[in-house]
Amino acid sequence: MMMRLGGLFAFIPATVLLAVSFFVLLTLRKAESQGLKAFGYVVAAFLWLSSTIILGAGAYTLATGRCPMKKMMMSRMHDKMPMPMMQQGKMDCMPKGNK
Repeated sequence: MMMRLGGLFAFIPATVLLAVSFFVLLTLRKAESQGLKAFGYVVAAFLWLSSTIILGAGAYTLATGRCPMKKMMMSRMHDKMPMPMMQQGKMDCMPKGNK
């Protein structure tokens, strides 16, 4: 239940990113350099893409109750942690007396 409510908090950073993109586009109207305008459009597109990803992750969390970022981080931590039973020479499945 708490994880689903955590999906609502995705609206805060997404709204901030969209507000920043608005001001980037507003500033572009006054820019005269074509290079600066192209850079501004690229920055605005990345901000829109980031907010879309954040809103999608928030909607996924609201719908399923599972956090996609937490799942991804846990799988990466699991991949990096060495398993003590997997060390060389310690993987005996059967005791030596029972063959």
